[in-house]
Amino acid sequence: MHALWPALRQSRPARAISPELVALYDQRADIPASAFVDLMTQASERIDVLVYAAVFLHEAYPRLNDLLKERAAEGCTIRIALGDADSPNVRQRGQEKRFGHGIESRCQIALMHYRPLVGVAGIEIRTHGTTLYNSIYRADDQMFVNAHVWGVNAYGAPVWHLRRSGDGGGMFDTYAGSFDAVWETASPVQEG
Repeated sequence: MHALWPALRQSRPARAISPELVALYDQRADIPASAFVDLMTQASERIDVLVYAAVFLHEAYPRLNDLLKERAAEGCTIRIALGDADSPNVRQRGQEKRFGHGIESRCQIALMHYRPLVGVAGIEIRTHGTTLYNSIYRADDQMFVNAHVWGVNAYGAPVWHLRRSGDGGGMFDTYAGSFDAVWETASPVQEG
């Protein structure tokens, strides 16, 4: 193998498992919604959510907006990036999942759920039109990353639970950087 891939000999040794990986789930449906809520409840500095819709959070935990307001009142910065229902990428995702216009409707419902938070100090809601390869749910130095798989709804796709390690530059920072890149392209939701 080294003859075919000489660069492998010179690269750093592979690790079978990242020290940042806390757990790996076969599908998001295997994780109780309470785990997402617990993650956010423990946040003291930041909560970042990058999704198309993730309406399962509000459906499973109707007090989610109250929780986010409480976290923000205690100094936590909260950024929620939802899919823009009018985006061609959102429509394409619906076609790939054979979901029809369902994903666009779910984006609209998600915005309806989060809209009461617009204008709350410490909370910002934006919409994005990017192609999402993962949904990200971050709370301080932990996050759930929900992979997006062609033709599979997010609840049926794998999730990894990451915890930032002290050395930086690992998987956690890669996904945090991905969130920041999408956030910069997203449009703030206005009151009203």
